[in-house]
Amino acid sequence: MKTIITTNGRPNEKSFANASYAVNRLGYEFVERGKRSIGRLQEEHGSAVLVASANRYELYRIGMDKPFFFHPNTAAFRLKRLLKGEMDPFLGAADLHPGDTFLDCTLGLASDSIIASHITKDAGKVLGVEGDSDIAFITSEGLRTYASESEQLTTAMKRIHVISQDAITFLRNQPDRSWDVVYIDPMFSTPINESSNFTPLRQVGWQSSLTEEWMDQAKRVCKRRVVVKDHFKSEVFERFKLNRQIRLNTKFHFGFLQKD
Repeated sequence: MKTIITTNGRPNEKSFANASYAVNRLGYEFVERGKRSIGRLQEEHGSAVLVASANRYELYRIGMDKPFFFHPNTAAFRLKRLLKGEMDPFLGAADLHPGDTFLDCTLGLASDSIIASHITKDAGKVLGVEGDSDIAFITSEGLRTYASESEQLTTAMKRIHVISQDAITFLRNQPDRSWDVVYIDPMFSTPINESSNFTPLRQVGWQSSLTEEWMDQAKRVCKRRVVVKDHFKSEVFERFKLNRQIRLNTKFHFGFLQKD
């Protein structure tokens, strides 16, 4: 489905500037909003609508309950816990250190990449690969411009690089042992009803299963670990013989393969 770009209902100079920026980056058609609703624009153009406002971008695809837009999601309160000395389960699985390189094959809202960036610091590198070009654009811009009172959160977000490409294609073109940790968080086959923040991403994101080739390429590219996050009912942990971290009373688990 194609995407058009418009402004919010009451645009200002910044809204138009953001719309122009998105047109230049994505190459989509700009459509004057006028007094038309999002639903009307979708119907008239048979397309998704990317709305540029003064502060953010919102993506409305036909049939979505809520728009997709960038926010740090769980990363904000997870980072606060880390700063208090508490442990994060993702970091327990990833075993990241300052200076490490971290490849996120399924970026989405970049929640785990933000935590990875906080740990790897300036000496490290965090790259997020996102197969949906609209999501990649919105997340990339959000990481760059999101206003937060937390200096640590802002710094971690701005260190993340984003590429729009499907993960397997990207991995095929990476040298052997070129990333310390390769991370895969496929869309859960079983929805997590409690995660309301996840709903818009689930509606727009790629629904991909973890395949043999995906895992083989990830193992080839990593130096140290491949980490997978999935629903606790998922078969991927047993199928790929992952070292699974059992987390009581949680809907998702982490598993990892340690490189020899």
